[in-house]
Amino acid sequence: MSGSCLRFSVEARCGAARAGRLGTPHGEVATPCFMAVATLGGFKGVTVQQAEELGQRVLLANTYHLALRPGPEAVRSLGALHGFSGWTGPTLTDSGGYQVFSLAHNRVISDDGVSFRNHLDGSQLMLTPQESIRIQRLIGADMIMAFDECPSSGASREVILAAVSRTSAWLERSVAAWRSPTLEGVSVGGAAEQALYAIVQGGVQRDLRERSCQDALAHDLPGYAIGGLAVGEEFADRLRVIEWVAPQLPADRPRYLMGVGTPLDLVEAVARGIDQFDCVLPTRMGRHGIAYTDRGPLRIKRSEYALDPQPLDASVPSQARRVSRGYLHHLLKSNESLGGQLLSLHNLAYYQQLMARMRGAIRAGTFAVFCERFRATYRDTPAPGEDPPVTAQAAER
Repeated sequence: MSGSCLRFSVEARCGAARAGRLGTPHGEVATPCFMAVATLGGFKGVTVQQAEELGQRVLLANTYHLALRPGPEAVRSLGALHGFSGWTGPTLTDSGGYQVFSLAHNRVISDDGVSFRNHLDGSQLMLTPQESIRIQRLIGADMIMAFDECPSSGASREVILAAVSRTSAWLERSVAAWRSPTLEGVSVGGAAEQALYAIVQGGVQRDLRERSCQDALAHDLPGYAIGGLAVGEEFADRLRVIEWVAPQLPADRPRYLMGVGTPLDLVEAVARGIDQFDCVLPTRMGRHGIAYTDRGPLRIKRSEYALDPQPLDASVPSQARRVSRGYLHHLLKSNESLGGQLLSLHNLAYYQQLMARMRGAIRAGTFAVFCERFRATYRDTPAPGEDPPVTAQAAER
């Protein structure tokens, strides 16, 4: 798209999988990429420096939460998101649309926007498409999202259709606000400094997904995202939606699957042509005693790891590989925060390593083989009496 600050190129393909490069005002990112979530501008239990050392390239923050505290004006006065957080690489902000789903008990939807009851003090926050863009402009991320309505997986067709219609109407207003070069009389650069992504909704109903996709494509935007997944639908349904939507999105623009997910989710979505991902699973599950590996998640609080001298995974370069599973088990059972921090570092490193391995397999023309091997080894089966497998839905952004 002419005038956009975002540059994207596909450099290799293997089947539908793509390896490429995403250029932003704060540096380049190899794709497919995983973007770690820093909801309030900071990673949970992980410093900016640690995240950078692990190969993390993109920081993702949240419009709704930063609007409540400390406020977008405060973030801007402290140097926007980069100066505020100390992060030097590319950044992305979610529009607040996910909170329309996750905070359903605290909001009222209208065609104008969404009124939230502030979970901090009970006051009201009104997010409209224009207000969401205004906040994101003040926060100053490189990539920003159009305001959308994310329905639950169990919503009726009537509710999902209404969400698709609102998402389309809100996209029109988001685009108009984004294209404006000024914000309350202050020059902010508009489209030249921040890249706007449209979001495709529609639940697991093909015709509604296709309708939402066409509505999004009516705007010549730098990027396109698939939203409304990992919200309770079956794994097979999630894959079908990606198979429907991804081929319809422009081949020369990045494709972003929002809020997904587990390592297997990432592998399957890359196989279907997705370039960008985000999810809180690496740090959220790390704090809950779960470490990700090619063989599935290890639940380190289990008694079987109490005397295990092995590292989590010696091939994953993080500080966690210097200690044994038994030591990590001890920290977690003792409620020492260091246990969750070490597992979070391991998980972030594992996710980055997994993405790098996928990029290498795509460039080598061996991605199909990589997928088959990964599917054959990855398992997430809890022991009797344990909670069901961890999903992206369980880890709210």
